[in-house]
Amino acid sequence: MSRKNFGAKPLTYPQPVWIIATYDENDMPNAMNAAWGGISESNQVSVCLSANHKTCLNFAKTGAFTISMADADHVAGCDYVGIASGNKTQDKFARAGFTATRSELVNAPIINELAVCLECRVISYSEETCILKGEIVNVSVDESAMTNGKVDLSKVKPITFDPFNNAYHVVGEKVGDAWGSGKALL
Repeated sequence: MSRKNFGAKPLTYPQPVWIIATYDENDMPNAMNAAWGGISESNQVSVCLSANHKTCLNFAKTGAFTISMADADHVAGCDYVGIASGNKTQDKFARAGFTATRSELVNAPIINELAVCLECRVISYSEETCILKGEIVNVSVDESAMTNGKVDLSKVKPITFDPFNNAYHVVGEKVGDAWGSGKALL
């Protein structure tokens, strides 16, 4: 067996594609694409965001943000908010094809077009490490992405970032049951 070394880099699968949304000082929604993040506690997320993003200025003022799962149906808009700067493009959110509903629990926008949303309060942010930590206050899911009261992955169509090839892939095929498939080896 032969292996190729890539060095110490943030290369893993799957890598979520999160759309971080905030309100600015004029109550205008803003969004950015963030691929380096994850669940860090049972009710906590951690995301790597460099301090120069408008999103960072916004959550410093509001104390809140939302994280929506990017999906296959909105890949162009989700990628766009990662390319365009909110510091330079005021209508970035609308140009991406997004509309917002204000969260009832935190001072941040829920992106209507993306089915799964984590509503978060800022716990801390470090400009040195670029790590944003947020408390998950609520997870909301659009009913259009549900079947019989359960979230339906085939309707959500979340995408993952492929850092080896700079590509997005849709998540979907079921290959086993959590806390079940391994029982055959007991």
